[in-house]
Amino acid sequence: MTTGVRRRMGVEERRQQLIGVALELFSHRSPDDVSIDEIAAAAGISRPLVYHYFPGKLSLYEAALRRAADELALRFVEPREGPLGARLLRVMGRFFAFVDDHGPGFSALMRGGPAAGSSRTNAMVDEVRRAAYLQILSHLEVEEPPARLALVVRSWVSLAETTALLWLDGREIPRAELELQLVHDFAALAAVSAAYDAEMAGILVRILAREPADGPFGELVGRLALLAPGGPAAGGSEAAEGSRGVVPLPR
Repeated sequence: MTTGVRRRMGVEERRQQLIGVALELFSHRSPDDVSIDEIAAAAGISRPLVYHYFPGKLSLYEAALRRAADELALRFVEPREGPLGARLLRVMGRFFAFVDDHGPGFSALMRGGPAAGSSRTNAMVDEVRRAAYLQILSHLEVEEPPARLALVVRSWVSLAETTALLWLDGREIPRAELELQLVHDFAALAAVSAAYDAEMAGILVRILAREPADGPFGELVGRLALLAPGGPAAGGSEAAEGSRGVVPLPR
């Protein structure tokens, strides 16, 4: 019979373990409701030893948020291949998967949690938003965005964040529907802006020229056509096409 010997962790390894344990607990309950004693028990160490690596719960909380923020920012990274609508839909899928898996932790990250008002926490949230903003611009192939485009992208990132937070309150709308709706929201924001600005109109035309009729943006056109006076919903000649939610886009 052999006796198991627990391996002694190095300082950084133990810190990373505690951060991981805290993140796992924060993923299921609000950080305010998770005690140092629970974190210590889950890590298999004593409460005083937790304080040896982190001076207090706030410092451990901020370290856990740092890891969560880095992971969330990576969810917006997507290869620049294929139509934009499909890319954004994959991004939203990964974004909501994170939100779904880390509900209380995501809320704490975006709302400040125990560190509400902390400059470090605010900086982390701003980093996530900026990472998402820059990723979307890279997909649009725009390095120096005009003012209206910057407004559209920043507004959409904020909308995705707010939508996710509201969805967590009850998950009343199917996740897949919200992911698709947010992609449609991006197209709608861009279209409204294009109606006011020739440069935005040029960007939108370039995007739509690469979109298939059966992609997310094409589906939006189909849904809107159903609502148009005299359109498919009113018994127009394109009812069969519109009923499938797909209408050819202008080239």
